[in-house]
Amino acid sequence: MRLSFLVVPALILGASGSTYISVALAASECSRSMELADWGEDSTADISVTSGGSCVFPITVSGAASSSEISLKPVHGKLKKLNVATYEYRTKARYKGTDTFAIKATGKGPKASGTSVITVHATIK
Repeated sequence: MRLSFLVVPALILGASGSTYISVALAASECSRSMELADWGEDSTADISVTSGGSCVFPITVSGAASSSEISLKPVHGKLKKLNVATYEYRTKARYKGTDTFAIKATGKGPKASGTSVITVHATIK
């Protein structure tokens, strides 16, 4: 597992202004590709994680999240809510293959507001 110092803009965290929040020794951000949708539309993401490793998955829909929850738990790892718009995914040790989880989030953006489900497909190497 690679440890790093993570600085997350407050906009991603659902706060306002230009304040930054630091999380010391946090897992690195998930290596991912994501089909972005607006609030009220569902989206999907593909991430890659090493076996036994972890990464941070921020919700990156434009605007601010007001609430979120895990709507589908992963089978081959654990998903932990760090704050309203950031989750940490940790894989089981020695497992290699695929996993899926989903996050249901509500927020408001520049064009729309509503609830979205973000389905994440993980490849564990």
